[in-house]
Amino acid sequence: MGPQGVGPQGVELADRTVLVAGLGVSGAAAARVLLARGARVLLADAARPSAVDPLLESGAEWLGAPAEVPPGTDLVVTSPGWRPDAPLLVDAAGHGVEVVGEPELAWRLRGPGAAPWLAITGTNGKTTTVTMLEAVLLAAGRRAVAAGNVGRPLVEVVTETGPDGAPLHDAIAVELSSFQLHWSSTMAPEYAAVLNVADDHTDWHGSFEAYRDAKARILRGARVAVADAGDAVAAALVGAHPHPVTVTLGEPGPGQLGVRAGALVDHAFAADPAGEVLLEQDALQVSGPHNTVNALAAAALARAAGVPAEAVGRGLASFRGGAHRNVRIATIGGVDYVDDSKATNPHAAGASLAAYPRVVWIAGGLLKGADVDPLVEAVAPRLTGAVLLGRDRAALAASLARHAPGLPVVEVPGGNDEGMDAEETMRRVVAQAARLARPGDTVLLAPAAASMDVFTDYAHRGRAFADAVRELG
Repeated sequence: MGPQGVGPQGVELADRTVLVAGLGVSGAAAARVLLARGARVLLADAARPSAVDPLLESGAEWLGAPAEVPPGTDLVVTSPGWRPDAPLLVDAAGHGVEVVGEPELAWRLRGPGAAPWLAITGTNGKTTTVTMLEAVLLAAGRRAVAAGNVGRPLVEVVTETGPDGAPLHDAIAVELSSFQLHWSSTMAPEYAAVLNVADDHTDWHGSFEAYRDAKARILRGARVAVADAGDAVAAALVGAHPHPVTVTLGEPGPGQLGVRAGALVDHAFAADPAGEVLLEQDALQVSGPHNTVNALAAAALARAAGVPAEAVGRGLASFRGGAHRNVRIATIGGVDYVDDSKATNPHAAGASLAAYPRVVWIAGGLLKGADVDPLVEAVAPRLTGAVLLGRDRAALAASLARHAPGLPVVEVPGGNDEGMDAEETMRRVVAQAARLARPGDTVLLAPAAASMDVFTDYAHRGRAFADAVRELG
């Protein structure tokens, strides 16, 4: 770290007053690190979580939920859940107090010899790609860790040191959301990827353009910028970079990674002019074209950082995927039941549906203003039935009526608004899906919507689905 409380960017923390807004996992971690560096730490949140108590014992001060920044505040570190129009953040901006996110704070706290960041953003696929990248880096013998919007808070990771005082990690696979990027002003990861940019979170950012521009911040200062060539917005962002690399499901050209004769091939970093085979496509343990794209993007970042092709192949082959991301729960009566509860927007659901030829689709929840018509029109030929739940199920039902007339569609009321608990709602949904399914079909939970109208979060929704399927069996 250099002198106590001073980061490599020259940020002086000792005796400065820093307000931490939002005390989730990243906010609490930021407060702990700030206290350790001698800052006066103020804590604010809508409710008082249990994480407050040990922070108060360490010297932090609890403010509750103020609408104004206290006099003398030097910096605000905000949770990604706080919108830019939150009164406290608006007041900070009006008084010239800088507002940053936890990743931006972590960037400023890196010490000498700091590990490079291999960073990934995108509307969908971020977590899968970051954890794939972590597996590749570990296979290459790097002291790597996944952090940011997945795994551990970045402020913890960048301030960890070994017995010799040197950084504990020599590579960090970083997932960054558009919210986190919005609050980042100097952060510039060494290697960066924008997987895709679809219509999402415009309620938070105010417009699609603002959402896209937040994603683009990840490319600032990157030595190599990676994108999916099949996503027009992401490819355009990366195309303007001095060192662009794209990934494709087709034959890779120069500066690309792609698929040739059933193998993942590097034609961007390989010494051989014809490219270098990384691994056979059927060695991947996760299914679907979107996961092949994710694997290629992870490979591109790793290759940019000097990881040998052989280690890339071993790392990708070892990857087993994460919970609630295209996980087959059971096969009952010749019907596969698959949990992709993480498909919380139409773009993600479309990628999931593309992996299966005959689907009874379980969908619905909070659409957040997203237009489902393009998705439904594209996937209609694959559907053998649909079961809809959640607050915005009517929009999906109307779209299915337009694009898949005659398709069996069942709407299942449920959730607190209907006086029914989440688990019972899902049991009814799964029972209806089982009734519609025939041998060879896949009952796929890929909701295309957020979960918080009925469930606590997407993981709760996925667990409820898995439990209901197991009861069927």
